[in-house]
Amino acid sequence: MRVLLHYDMEHEEPGLDIVSCSEQDDERLAELLPDTEVIWHVLRPLTAADMDRAPKLRLIQKLGTGVNTIDLDAAAERGIAVANMPGRNAQAVAETSLLLTLAALRKVVAFDARTRRGEGWPADRALVGGELAGRTVGLLGGGEIAGLLRGMLEAVGATVLFTSRTPRPDPAWRELDDLLRASDVVSVHVPLTDETRHLLDAERLALLPEGAIVVNTARGAVIDEAALIAALESGRLGGAGLDVFEEEPVDPGNPLLAMDNVVVMPHVAWLTGETWERYFAVAVENCRRLMRGDDLLHRVV
Repeated sequence: MRVLLHYDMEHEEPGLDIVSCSEQDDERLAELLPDTEVIWHVLRPLTAADMDRAPKLRLIQKLGTGVNTIDLDAAAERGIAVANMPGRNAQAVAETSLLLTLAALRKVVAFDARTRRGEGWPADRALVGGELAGRTVGLLGGGEIAGLLRGMLEAVGATVLFTSRTPRPDPAWRELDDLLRASDVVSVHVPLTDETRHLLDAERLALLPEGAIVVNTARGAVIDEAALIAALESGRLGGAGLDVFEEEPVDPGNPLLAMDNVVVMPHVAWLTGETWERYFAVAVENCRRLMRGDDLLHRVV
């Protein structure tokens, strides 16, 4: 079975013919698609045109959870199965969310720049950081990542609230607007759908207490980026920790990249060796199931 690993890395599995292709190399992708039966997909969008160039394609296996970068309607029309692997990156993403929260609170970007310039101790009182202990962190989402992060935050003394689409019998559950009003830090852990696009718009960002921190390791478009930039530029918000953006790769001219109260990463919250091991275990199992004609794990389409 010919498997296309659509990422710039090599991987071998007995019984599978795995070829790799960088997400940036569209020319090589076009060459490989005609013989591809399974695509192991990461982030570069897969379109109907891509599928039309792959007449043997039987399965698009998302390496991760979010399938917003796959044209699901086109896959269904062509009889191509789509599967994902919920939870396999949860530990890595939860840890990164904690990392970005702490980095924003402790003003790591500004201190890093000062240290590299040899400036030493800061005289500017604006560069006094904050602690998580005693602060309230609001989690947008009630899934596995949010649950893991909740435990980490409570372990260092933060009060944690969360919201979800349906109410939960948990004293920490809040309606979204109430959660925002109470949160010194808000961390995003919901998928990108029509319902969640720009969920945090200018109106909702204005509900946060002055000086609040916004963290996003989910999908960039859950936050109205223009509204976030305006709130940061005005000083209304104290900072942000962002692993995702509305446009990816992020434009070097994006104003967020010039702010020393914003910590950024290039959509790699999931990217650990342990995550890859869990990804490949599911991806290989689904290839075996496909060959046997068995039901797929976590089938979406």
